[in-house]
Amino acid sequence: MTVHHPPADTEDGYHWQLMRRAIDRLDAPDGRDLTLEQIAAEMNLSPAHFQRLFSRYAGVSPKRFQQYLRLGHAKALLAERHTTLETALGTGMSGTGRLHDLFLRWEAMSPGDYASGGAGLTIRHGWHAGPFGPMLAMATERGLCGLAFTAETGETAAMDDLRARWPAADHRHDPAATAPHVEAALAGRGEARLHLIGAPFQIKVWEALLLVPEGHVTTYGEIARAIGRPRAVRAVGTAVGRNPVSWLIPCHRALRKSGGLGGYHWGLPVKRALLAAESAETGA
Repeated sequence: MTVHHPPADTEDGYHWQLMRRAIDRLDAPDGRDLTLEQIAAEMNLSPAHFQRLFSRYAGVSPKRFQQYLRLGHAKALLAERHTTLETALGTGMSGTGRLHDLFLRWEAMSPGDYASGGAGLTIRHGWHAGPFGPMLAMATERGLCGLAFTAETGETAAMDDLRARWPAADHRHDPAATAPHVEAALAGRGEARLHLIGAPFQIKVWEALLLVPEGHVTTYGEIARAIGRPRAVRAVGTAVGRNPVSWLIPCHRALRKSGGLGGYHWGLPVKRALLAAESAETGA
């Protein structure tokens, strides 16, 4: 298998790596009281430049981010911005979602097609520069079926991960085919089509995630209740982690009942940044 890489020196990729280090540093026990000048110096940037970059990637200022960490941002979100999925499912909203001004329309592969491992299906893939470094996008003729942030996992691991989900498909490198999907997502305008390829239980979990509004969070337990499987909390957690379309299917909005972040398939620094940015956007 040949892995086609994006340009390694893209500005976004470099800046995300820098901000990822900054997020880790601020999250360390001895980092939550660092001044702007101190953390900027550690990143070899001027305070003003660091502040602009950090706010761009995390959605909030370094000081506000430190406050989130001290106050237990995930727990505060769970207490104040908790979405009741049963209500959303009961109002006929299933299958639709919104990310800023981006509308998502999705369809699921049939159980039989999923069981065949994607046989007879052509999946095109391409590497693209994203807000958190390189992104791997995969799409069928019906829509985006995979979107991975690769800065934390590594490019080869991300490619192997997504290809292994549909091993019998015809995988082709075709960034021109995936570019429109990525551009729509990054611009936050227009309509994006998703082609969800998963087991029926996974599809139900991902459908529930699509109903969690930006700036809100839910729990694995609530997702389990919403899909009619209240005892399947562990299985729900596994399905959340197997979500192949990062960001657009917002698995980052699923937290543990305790308010802990839980895991994130594409790296916890990305999950922290996504939650902080959405909180800032919605005033949470």
